[in-house]
Amino acid sequence: MESEREGLVELLVEFDLNKSIEENAARYFELSKEARKKILGIGKAIDIQKQRDAQRERKDAESAKLAEKKTAPAKKKWFQHYRWFFTSDGLLVIGGKDAHSNEDVVKKRMGKNDVYFHADVFGAPHCFIQAPERLKGKIFAPPEQSLKEAAQFAVTFSKAWEEGRAQADAYSVKPEQVSKRAQSGEHLGTGAFMIYGERNWFRKSALSCAIGFHPREKALMCAPLSAVKKHCQFFFELAQGSLNKNDAAKKLKEVFDKKGFVFPLEDFVSALPSGGFNL
Repeated sequence: MESEREGLVELLVEFDLNKSIEENAARYFELSKEARKKILGIGKAIDIQKQRDAQRERKDAESAKLAEKKTAPAKKKWFQHYRWFFTSDGLLVIGGKDAHSNEDVVKKRMGKNDVYFHADVFGAPHCFIQAPERLKGKIFAPPEQSLKEAAQFAVTFSKAWEEGRAQADAYSVKPEQVSKRAQSGEHLGTGAFMIYGERNWFRKSALSCAIGFHPREKALMCAPLSAVKKHCQFFFELAQGSLNKNDAAKKLKEVFDKKGFVFPLEDFVSALPSGGFNL
């Protein structure tokens, strides 16, 4: 026992009168050894806990760096300002988001060797499959799977999704068949074009939509499921339903955030077709 008086510490030692001085000394010696062991044990426990805390801090820092690396905002490429996706064959497909971007897609972005797509549905975007650089000046014939996915893309981002339709018709033509020249007595507004000549039809194209993280582009890609499966590291298939677009975007953001793919809510809203969803 200890007591403090006038700045001095007194140590009070209790003796067992039934034992000799040597026996009492031996007992206190054993007690001191036990106390020393406890102190050493506590010290080791503190050291172990410090090591664990340090390891946890390192892991947290590494996880934060990994998340930052996954979601570091990259400078948008020109096509990411439109609707876009890469087909299963790796071909870039571009589509307009509104009247002004539809105008740009056709007049400024579509090349002479590309393949134009449009859905036979009101409110459909103007789209095209971009011919690879190596084929400039040569005939571009996209693979069948790319043609199918481009048709699905065109119908999915038309009013067909909002109307709850399972399928719709789409067609493709050559760029020179798409014209701003209206028929006599007609006027074409911003984003409207005339199609002249024979069309290559894709009847009853199934609406298909999924959204995923494209690792190379470091961006969200919203497109037919087959293409998203091919290229995206993490994806979520979408179905038509009663959940409005903004609420669906919020739920999707929560799912992607948990996986470490953090994007602004606006990116999800912008990527989705107009209409309702079922998640």
